[in-house]
Amino acid sequence: MEKSTNLNGAEILIRSLIAENVKIIFGYQGAAIIPAYDCLYDRKEIRHIMVRHEQGAAHAAEGYARASGKAGVVMVTSGPAVTNLITGIADAMADSTPIVIITGQVFSSLLGTDAFQEVDVLGITQPITKWNCQIQKAEELAPAIARAFYIAQSGRPGPVVIDITKDALLGTCPYSYQPCKSIRSYVPYPEKDKEQLLSAAQLINKAKKPLVVFGQGVILGNAEEELLAFIEKADLPAASTLLGLSAIPSNHPLYKGMVGMHGNISPNIKTNECDVLVAIGMRFDDRVTASLSNYARQAKIIHFDIDNSEFDKNVKSAIKIHGNAKETLKAILPLIQENKHSSWINDFSLCDQIEYNKIIRNDLYPAEGALKMGEIVRKISDMTHQNAILVTDVGQNQMFAARYFQYNQSRSMITSGGLGTMGFGLPAAIGAKLGAPNRTVCLVCGDGGFQMTIQELGTIMQSKLDIKIVLFNNNYLGMVRQWQQLFLNCRYAETEMENPDFPAITKAYGIKSKRITRRDEADLAIQEMLSHKGCYFLEVVVEEKELVFPMIQAGGAITDIILNENEKYMDISE
Repeated sequence: MEKSTNLNGAEILIRSLIAENVKIIFGYQGAAIIPAYDCLYDRKEIRHIMVRHEQGAAHAAEGYARASGKAGVVMVTSGPAVTNLITGIADAMADSTPIVIITGQVFSSLLGTDAFQEVDVLGITQPITKWNCQIQKAEELAPAIARAFYIAQSGRPGPVVIDITKDALLGTCPYSYQPCKSIRSYVPYPEKDKEQLLSAAQLINKAKKPLVVFGQGVILGNAEEELLAFIEKADLPAASTLLGLSAIPSNHPLYKGMVGMHGNISPNIKTNECDVLVAIGMRFDDRVTASLSNYARQAKIIHFDIDNSEFDKNVKSAIKIHGNAKETLKAILPLIQENKHSSWINDFSLCDQIEYNKIIRNDLYPAEGALKMGEIVRKISDMTHQNAILVTDVGQNQMFAARYFQYNQSRSMITSGGLGTMGFGLPAAIGAKLGAPNRTVCLVCGDGGFQMTIQELGTIMQSKLDIKIVLFNNNYLGMVRQWQQLFLNCRYAETEMENPDFPAITKAYGIKSKRITRRDEADLAIQEMLSHKGCYFLEVVVEEKELVFPMIQAGGAITDIILNENEKYMDISE
């Protein structure tokens, strides 16, 4: 515990952040927060990253948290700075990302008077935060910071907001800092229910066709080793949600791919054939389940989750295992029998072969025509030896990247899942590189999302960050155009884009840039990008109306799978 006397609130704030081992702050200056920045000026323990827009600060903090496993920190001023953060806060809430956001506020005497740059921060952010508070006195600051970091990072992680009035930053009081280790009525790590664990083990031991579907809860709980031990002991095929990608290596023999709307055929089909479905750290999102009335109705469902509110919210489970994935998987492992499910696992290969012949072969190894997103993604994955961090924006680029990038280590896939935020990719890549400075960070984005936060190229320039940016340019909002093509008779309402000269823009920021249009240029350009010291921007002009398949029929069952424009999946095992 650090102790001192008679410090102003701004100094208390900065010292408290240092006490929480904060090394990076993403932020933007302004009148209400000036005292805090003045104290930061003399502090070398914390590096401040000046973004070009407050939304970029929130997404950068998310990328930092997802890559490092530690809370990202944001500091901005009042009014429009706060409202500019809202999308990023909501994104962090949807994806359980721990970020601590510090906002300046007008003097407490002006609260409620519609003073210059005053907004109701608590009212605006309450629905999209795990916790928020307003500080009006300097002596409240240190305890609030301690509580914020504890809440943001414990249990199911999430964003917290601390709104600080200017008089709280200027006022003085004795300073001491005590990290928060518990809060009355807040129980982030519940006691394990031994009876439920035993019942779950008995179901798994008797299962003939078990399937594990895991999500980001495994990564957030640092349960990767426990998950591997669990599936290997009982010979359980396992599939990932979008945010669960990279929790286990892509080449593991029990890994069967990604579930969901653009996921792999075999785990989607087998979800509706398995007799026991073990869901670990996932929330049965609609993009995973499709029609709830047709989802895994034949299966007994065992749901592992740290958040009690997720149980039976969307899908009724037979057994609920409440707790941190690392601890609950560790507890159930001795109860699980060694087993083999060879015949059941072999059944997955029938679907896999269909997917390869109908989709993957053409995506990865096209004989002719324009460049395809999938082939570029796989080349980058291979050339980085499956060790890079992949950051994506949202849309077709995201789904092709999720399908074809491969991983050797956890915390290697950073994307906007629950909110699907276009513009997430570029600032999130900034945060990811700062959170994992020794790893290669590759951003895959589309021409639409890139332009939503394109100003963050200035952050990269000023901070001298080594990020590899790959932009797929098809002159469309590709995912929306895909829906218009498939379901709206090719009525492309406001999805065609007239784009600027992207390499010219990136070169203006001092970033080495290249555009490629031909297949025979790809290998050399990717190699040049990866070997370049510093940020590199590679524009890839891709097939204009490429479609990402497979695709779950909108509103249909998880087995209503579209293979291409003219063909749906037919079960060849019948």
